[in-house]
Amino acid sequence: MGEDIESLKERARRIRVHIVRMAGISDTHAGGSLSLADTAAALYFRVLRYDAERPAWEDRDRVVLSKGHCVPAFYGAFAELGLLGPVEPLRHLATDGRLPGHANLRTPGIDATTGSLGHGLSMGVGMALAGRADRRSFRTFVVLGDGELQEGSCWEGAMSAGHYGLDALAAIVDCNGYQARSDVSTEGTMALEPLSDKWMSFGWAVRRIDGHDMSAVVDTLEAVPLEPGKPSAVIADTVKGRGVSFLERGHDHYSRLTGEQAAAALQELGE
Repeated sequence: MGEDIESLKERARRIRVHIVRMAGISDTHAGGSLSLADTAAALYFRVLRYDAERPAWEDRDRVVLSKGHCVPAFYGAFAELGLLGPVEPLRHLATDGRLPGHANLRTPGIDATTGSLGHGLSMGVGMALAGRADRRSFRTFVVLGDGELQEGSCWEGAMSAGHYGLDALAAIVDCNGYQARSDVSTEGTMALEPLSDKWMSFGWAVRRIDGHDMSAVVDTLEAVPLEPGKPSAVIADTVKGRGVSFLERGHDHYSRLTGEQAAAALQELGE
């Protein structure tokens, strides 16, 4: 048993503080990282079978951050876990540092290098198949963005996972409603809804939740696999920029906060 719900909420707040501080010193994908903070807190401090003292433990649960540009949420979690130094996130994007702009295996705790959207789910399928072949019991969680689901490779991965009945695989879709330059429902974009039905049509068990309701996030992720013999899709409805009023539901793909903006954001987050 990991941390309780109130402790997890505090972890999520601390992760958001780290994200804002990173956005104060570098061009950061702050909006999509802030929407992901609750999921990151639930995974690393409650749900995962994971040992921060042994981040390469072979039987650990795996996490593939397919929306790799939102890795600041994971950097915040890793700083809280002690995998990174407490102020190391402030070296985000430093050329001689360990915290690049997309998820990379050179960072302690990262299980897959990602960046080009649409590839993470297929990587997760491969990990789940390897675990089955090796008769290991670990689960693989793949975190995707909703805009990313317009990539056809996502649905190839979804189809193969359903075909092989990979119930040790879970996809978490961070549905914050936005992609790089617009919202996902802008005229001319490919319609995502009915999203639950799409996943179910590929043979997945599906649950849709409020991605900022920590109890719902924990209850759902701890229930994986949601159905025996099926991969699990958790569609988490979230708010881009969650926790910082002037970033919420914004269209900015990158955020570089001024000193005044960072101070205001930290104050909103209780710092």
